[in-house]
Amino acid sequence: MAETSSILLGAGCFWCVEAVYTGLRGIISANPGYAGGDVPDPSYEAVCTGQTGHAEVVNVIYDPEEISLSDVLRVFFTTHDPTQLNRQGNDVGTQYRSVIFGTEEQQAVAQQVRDEITKEAIWPNDIVTTIEGPVTFWPAEAKHLDYFARNPQTAYCAAVVAPKVAKARKLYRDRLKNPDAN
Repeated sequence: MAETSSILLGAGCFWCVEAVYTGLRGIISANPGYAGGDVPDPSYEAVCTGQTGHAEVVNVIYDPEEISLSDVLRVFFTTHDPTQLNRQGNDVGTQYRSVIFGTEEQQAVAQQVRDEITKEAIWPNDIVTTIEGPVTFWPAEAKHLDYFARNPQTAYCAAVVAPKVAKARKLYRDRLKNPDAN
């Protein structure tokens, strides 16, 4: 297998981010968890209080020979609203902030993609996504893995996750592992 790379992406609820990336070619895995705070090994309940400093993130592991970091980040900036400060829709709090955690090289690519998205005026307001250095990733509890795939009928998944997945499937149909799947 080719050498893989990883980056931590926070774009609101990690169920949405995981579901968007899981279907893309070149993505090896998308694992939900927590990063950016000062509490070791936090729980979902603790992070949800907004008191740990952590954001819900997804550790996106990808094959750079199959999908570039620029493409990974373009998906990030176009499938959530990076103009909302500390929220995504009704999910409000610093744990839902739009954030990228990566190496210096990844930060430079993220800034470049952010600038491109800004120039394209995809969003009517300024992008507030922060681009930060490497941090410790704390994996989420097992119940959060593949949450959307296992619970598509829940109200939250139907109302929030499914539309983001549909948007990603429409925008990036040519990058899907299985473009004919529903």
